[in-house]
Amino acid sequence: MSSFDNPFDPEISLNREGCSCGHHQTQAQHDTEVAEWQRQRQLRLQTVAADEEKRYGRAVEGAVMRALFPRESTRRRFLHAVGAGTALAAIEALFPLAKVREAFAETKGKIEKTDLKVGFIPITCATPIIMAHPMGFYKKHGLNVEVVKTAGWAVVRDKSLNKEYDAAHMLSPMPLAITLGAGTNPIPWTMPAVENINGQAITLAMKHKDKRDPKSWKGFKFAVPFDYSMHNYLLRYYVAEHGIDPDKDIQIRSVPPPEMVANLRADNLDGFLAPDPVNQRAVYDGVGFIHILSKDIWEGHPCCAFAASKAFVTEAPNTYAALLKAIIDATAFATKQENRKQIAEAIAPANYLNQPVTVVEQVLTGTFADGLGKVQRVPNRIDFDPFPWQSFAIWILTQMKRWGQVKGDIDYAKVANEVFLATDAAKLMKEVGMTPPTGISKPFKVMGKAFDPAKPEDYIKSFAIKRT
Repeated sequence: MSSFDNPFDPEISLNREGCSCGHHQTQAQHDTEVAEWQRQRQLRLQTVAADEEKRYGRAVEGAVMRALFPRESTRRRFLHAVGAGTALAAIEALFPLAKVREAFAETKGKIEKTDLKVGFIPITCATPIIMAHPMGFYKKHGLNVEVVKTAGWAVVRDKSLNKEYDAAHMLSPMPLAITLGAGTNPIPWTMPAVENINGQAITLAMKHKDKRDPKSWKGFKFAVPFDYSMHNYLLRYYVAEHGIDPDKDIQIRSVPPPEMVANLRADNLDGFLAPDPVNQRAVYDGVGFIHILSKDIWEGHPCCAFAASKAFVTEAPNTYAALLKAIIDATAFATKQENRKQIAEAIAPANYLNQPVTVVEQVLTGTFADGLGKVQRVPNRIDFDPFPWQSFAIWILTQMKRWGQVKGDIDYAKVANEVFLATDAAKLMKEVGMTPPTGISKPFKVMGKAFDPAKPEDYIKSFAIKRT
């Protein structure tokens, strides 16, 4: 770097040796690798576009053949008799297939709105939504998306309700809460994709290294990112299972994730159940240690989600489908461990997570320092599975009722079906090469206790500590 270069340009290295990302010996090596990555990505995009054009052509040909040969046996006999090439030539001589293909391509679902705003919180839970911007997944699906970094989830919710955002990164309980009118007026909301599974942790201040038993946490002050969050419900569940009443024995307050580490450092908090990279940043800064990963409370739990209003889904169906497909496509890329370092480099910069690449890498790869002098290797510390299991929604609803956030009778299955759009996710997962599940519900355990989505009220009644 020259002494006269702009130090506020994220693309310029402040070091006189090495490159701007810190992973190469020279800037030239960095530029060569980036250029190759961009070339390979462009080739992938061209291949996908060609494949899609071929699929649409097949759809037209299939429709014509079904019209000419309503009986499947007749079509088969005809093809066996003359051969596929001769059959296609004969039909093209009589029927303008090329023009029909072209017309079909022009009307196959025109995107109603290409310029979109999608709000996000700067955490690794939003990885698919964030990475889809620098890595080209939105453009691949015909969209010009502005991803807007937002201070906290109350702001995300309010900007979404005010239609300042077309869609947003939300916590998975938020669309359920908005639909039920918990914390706001009831407005139908949808959650067609889970952004991440696992990926959270309980982190404690370094002064509590000897207080690993939750029974010793009476009087502690904890933070969670929002009242309607998996973090709130998992922290409450965890301490309650150890005999601690979360409303009487400890304090739980909502703190935006970007402010959590500073509050831990200032001794305003004893700990938090937070999304990453907050936990890893506390370790990196030497102010906290990871007490337990959320996956060890509930393996495979959902956390964040891609969410949009029911109005957006119904009024701009093609835009909605393209946006959801872009995010699921990005999710499919993120599921592969070999892509995680590349993703970390893409989402670490200031306009996204604003974190050191090494912090983000430790989260995404699962090889990380725990703050207690050990390096842990947990490949699924965070993982990515977009399918919105409706049994997840029902569990979340039980916790909302358990802790008094919603009252009265709830039609659990109906709400889950209306908000967690499993059918949409399954269709688009198939289109990007993922294998969707065949059902909409699956069994799971939280701290060893099985959950039966068919008996939500019995589940609530089984807990000794609750507000109902």
